[in-house]
Parts: sequence; structure tokens; C-alpha cells
Amino acid sequence: MSDQPRRSRPTGKPYRRPKKDPVRILAFEALRAVDERDAYANLVLPPLLRKAREGGDFDGRDAALATELVYGTLRRQGTYDAIIAACVDRPLREVDPPVLDVLGLGAHQLLGTRIPTHAAVSATVELARVVLGDGRAKFVNAVLRKIAQHDLDAWLEKVAPPYDDDPEDHLAVVHSHPRWVVSALWDSLGGGRAGIEDLLEADNERPEVTLVARPGRATVDELLREEAAVPGRWSPYAVRLTEGGEPGAIDAVREGRAGVQDEGSQLVALALANAPLDGPDEKWLDGCAGPGGKAALLAALAAERGAVLLASEKQPHRAGLVARALDGNPGPYQVIAADGTRPPWRPGAFDRVLMDVPCTGLGALRRRPEARWRRRPEDLDGFAPLQRGLLRTALESVRVGGVVGYATCSPHLAETRAVVADALKQHPGAELIDARPLLPGVPGLGDGPDVQLWPHLHGTDAMYLAVIRRTA
Repeated sequence: MSDQPRRSRPTGKPYRRPKKDPVRILAFEALRAVDERDAYANLVLPPLLRKAREGGDFDGRDAALATELVYGTLRRQGTYDAIIAACVDRPLREVDPPVLDVLGLGAHQLLGTRIPTHAAVSATVELARVVLGDGRAKFVNAVLRKIAQHDLDAWLEKVAPPYDDDPEDHLAVVHSHPRWVVSALWDSLGGGRAGIEDLLEADNERPEVTLVARPGRATVDELLREEAAVPGRWSPYAVRLTEGGEPGAIDAVREGRAGVQDEGSQLVALALANAPLDGPDEKWLDGCAGPGGKAALLAALAAERGAVLLASEKQPHRAGLVARALDGNPGPYQVIAADGTRPPWRPGAFDRVLMDVPCTGLGALRRRPEARWRRRPEDLDGFAPLQRGLLRTALESVRVGGVVGYATCSPHLAETRAVVADALKQHPGAELIDARPLLPGVPGLGDGPDVQLWPHLHGTDAMYLAVIRRTA
């Protein structure tokens, strides 16, 4: 088409090439990768942005807009789908996924940003012409003009059932979470409307970038010299970048002396390191070490005490990530690729053991919003045997008098307290110790003895931690 002269269509209107908008095309490409390849936006988006910047198409404002469009559309997908469904004459499953992605981008610009209505509609229709063709662009135009007739609050009045009629479905639509996730989070919180609404709203907020200064390799003071950097709330090694920024541009991060690590993840490692034990404190184990954030912090803390960390990860490529994170640690350490349910080390070999088990990831929905749409309730059945097997290994791997930290990035009771309760039944020579004093200064830790962190209370991912001492 590009080599052909401008010509008239049968309507008599002159043909106009669609305008290519690099920001929205990139956002669309990211959404397609998330949908088609089950990719995660936090892995897909950075290389796309880097390529665009290197090509001279993007500046900082463009990158910020593209990031907002991708993450905003993914976070609010459930809400936008309900609104789009009210504006089309067929079930959404009959609308092609690429069309839905364009409509989601348009809905977010109309209802979730300050972009003027006319600009949001025209830019999205132009995107549709580029990536979908003129025919489907007309459909997109018609739907977006219906969406533009109301603001978000008015749409929620129309598409969300009243709270009193169906509380879970109301919250699911208003706060854009699957109903089963709303139910599970509500159970974990222990009831109350205010708490669940605060949590769901926090899941839809853009999280700050949090760095960790790895002891012996970087200092908090060094990281605080970065623009818009402030100390962490709870971890003495944490620094928050209040205006986002590119962590890879920071020398300490690029050199591996510091890393990007949520403060909840830091607290889990610190709690294990601070847990009281009887006897020697020389051998530590991270039994599910990939991709290496907790292992790097633990290895540095171990080095300060003359202890050695063994970091084990089942997947060889993830073990490679762990090795990269630990490279340069000030003390000795070892990284191996091994199945934590069939460990190569002898029983009772370690003084401290961290087992941060694979889980549904429902505690990190701020950072991986697409996970809420990808996970299913039946996934819990797949994780349960693995989680129990790994905790069993941890209890067998620690010596009498040593401590085990069982952690998940999920607050789901089936992945947290249920797993710990089963392990304690099977291991009478183990006891829970109060983990709350191991997180000094952190409020709102509940009745104990285990700890559940929350985005809306602590500004962290919803990390869970139980600390268990082996007594026999």
C-alpha cells in the first residue's frame, strides 16, 4: 500500500493512511504478549521500552505513558470488560482478543486517565486502524463512543451489582479482581468491608520501586543519593524510589551490589536471620532460592557472622540467576541446582533454613496484575503437595535447636496456615515461635505467632511468614 498513490474508495472519500502512534502501538504489543504468550508485563515491557528509546522514538514521558497504559489496562481489566460487555451486542468471548486489547486501552484512557475524551477516542481508533484494519476500527470507534458517555463512577453504578445483594461480585467488578480472589483475600483478612476494600484498592495502585542495599557491598546512604530516593519504611537495608525511575541505571544495582527487592521480601529474610536459636550459627540454607533476592540478602547477613549460605534452586536457569545475584558476596556461599523435595544434603545439616515456596502469587498483584486473571482456584491443588513437601524437607534439613522460615507471596489460607498446621501435626518435634518480634517496628502484625504483611497496611507485597523451631 505504501508504494501506491493516494486514491479514492467507493464512498468517494480519499484514502488516509493511519497515523502510527509509537506509544500506543508499544502498549498494544505488550498486552498481546501477555495474552498470547502468558508473559508477564514486568518482563515484557522493559525490553520494548529500551528498544524504543534506542530507536529514538521515545523520551521519558512516552515511556511513562506506555507503562501507565499497559499496567492500568491490566489492573482494571475486569472492570473494563464489564463495561465493554455492556456496550457490545455479543458475548465478550466472541470478540477477538486483539480487539479486546485495543478496547481495553481505550477504556483505560477514557475512564482511568486525564487524557481528554476526544483525544482518547481518536488515538485509540487510529491504533485500531494500524493494528486491526479499517473494518474493526469502526467497531472500536462505536464502542468507545458508548463508553465515553459516562464516567467510571456512573459505569460502576450500571454494571456492578449492589453490595447488599452480592458483596463479593460487587467488589470483584468495582475493584477488578476475580470473584474467587476477592473471597480468598477476604477470608485471609478475617472479614470487614473496610479492610477488603482497602486491600483491593492497594492492589490497583502502582507500587514504588524498592531497592535493597546488600550488606558489605552497598550502603543505604549510597542509594539515598539517587534522585527521589527515601529510606524504606521497615527494613534497615531498603530504599524507595518515590518517582519510579530506572533501577538499571543505578551503579550499585547494575553492579549487583544492590538489587530491586520488595520490602516484604527483605523482612522475611531479616526475620529468619534474627530468629533466636540454640547452639552454633554457621550453616544456612535457602531451599527455594530463585531468582535470588532473598538469597543475596541472606548470604550477606551470613557473611557478617562468619556463616555460609547454601542456595538451592530446582530450575537450572533460575539457579543461574541466583548465582548472578550472589556474585561478589563478601563471604563464602554455594549455589546448586537441586530439587528441594529430594535434597542432596544430609538431614539436620543446617542451623537456619528459609523455604519461600512456589505459590499462586496472590500477594504480588500490584506488581503482576495479570496474575489475577491467569490464576484459577484449582491451581491451589497443584501447589499444595509441593508446598507441604518443601516444608517437610526444611524441617528435616534443620538441626535440633535450629529454625525454619516458611514463606509465601500469597495470603491465601490454603497456602499459609493450612500448610503450617499440617506440618506441625506430622512433626511433633517442631513448634511455632512468635515471628512478630523479629520484625521490629512493623505495626499491624495481628495476633501471631505467624505474620501476614499487607499492601494496604504495610506498603509491601502480601508476604506470609511462619518461623518454626525444631525441638526434637
